[in-house]
Amino acid sequence: MEVNFHLPGLRYNFPLNMLILSLMEQKPEYFREGIKIASFFGEFPSSLWNGGRPSNYDQCDAGFVKNVIKAINDKGIPVRFTYTNMLLNEEDCKDPWCNFCLQQADNGMNEVMIFSPVLEKYIRENYPSFKLNSSTCKEIRDIDQVNEELKKPYYLVVLDYNFNNDFESLAKIEDKGRCELLANTLCIPNCPRRGKHYENIAKNQKIMQKNRKMPADKQIPLEHWYCEYGEHNCIHTIQGYSTYISPDDIWEKYVPMGFHHFKLEGRTANIFSLVETYCHYLIKPEYQGQTRILLLNNLAANKILTVNRPRPSKWP
Repeated sequence: MEVNFHLPGLRYNFPLNMLILSLMEQKPEYFREGIKIASFFGEFPSSLWNGGRPSNYDQCDAGFVKNVIKAINDKGIPVRFTYTNMLLNEEDCKDPWCNFCLQQADNGMNEVMIFSPVLEKYIRENYPSFKLNSSTCKEIRDIDQVNEELKKPYYLVVLDYNFNNDFESLAKIEDKGRCELLANTLCIPNCPRRGKHYENIAKNQKIMQKNRKMPADKQIPLEHWYCEYGEHNCIHTIQGYSTYISPDDIWEKYVPMGFHHFKLEGRTANIFSLVETYCHYLIKPEYQGQTRILLLNNLAANKILTVNRPRPSKWP
């Protein structure tokens, strides 16, 4: 039995993800049966092609990009770029930073999550070694359309989260082994604003790229977006949702049906929330407490988390 998990983060979550890999090597008995880390997904800020989650004004340097890709690939794990900006044009495909990132990963191991047909054509023509995956951002809600998507030359197709636990519909998928399910989405089921949220992120990504070349007093304001669910939900608040996939269901229902790929969202999650998510899905229940402490202690020891202590003082 092989259960493939795709985990979030190439930038902020990179130290935690390396800790998870180290723990798998040192304490394999902590992990649920058959777990394999099938990719780490995300982007290196600030990437014009990025979508799905905001990139903000952060900027990686070239050395960081090279080191992260090498560290992940040296473990035999693909890097998966989340290049799902839906509003790209042919001129955007010339973006030097995104092309640089692809060039550093152009070794036949790595993947791109895609939405825009324009960008898909560009990558297929210029970086044919990359496996391309169809993004959940497309919001394909019809099973016949899912089966049509699976006939295209995608490595994997990430399903719309509203198919989660809809076993009647899932049973009609013809190539389940090439489907990926988003297990822990923080969105409410059938969210009417989901598509608009993706579009807002895409617009702001383009605005930020323009602003980087402009003086502060000339910069264009970002389009504000607020979602009470995305801001406050975590693995402990979504378990009543019809779209939540439990660890037990993964092993007892989905894998026997032929589904073997599961995505955990969390690119922009609070680090504590992501530790909880990883423990929930990857770690056996009897080891979750000690794993949580072990991960947090290591993050603190490596100054990823900072624990402030009271300064000593005199008395009286």
